[in-house]
Amino acid sequence: MIANRLPVLRAERRWSQAELADRINVSRQTIVSLENGRYEPTLKVAMRLSAVFGTPIEAIFTPDPDDLARVRVG
Repeated sequence: MIANRLPVLRAERRWSQAELADRINVSRQTIVSLENGRYEPTLKVAMRLSAVFGTPIEAIFTPDPDDLARVRVG
């Protein structure tokens, strides 16, 4: 599962889950699920989050090291 910094970034801006959801045009439940690790974002949602926080996607989401170990390079 992909870890994320959404609760921290949201708290720094004093946004509620509902406000963040409204800003990126998703449901509050989507934000709840993302923050609790029950849902991995689509690329579109990740890009919206990156834009709203003004930070690269990689600064918001951290991939599971075990998942990355499955990648074959070359």
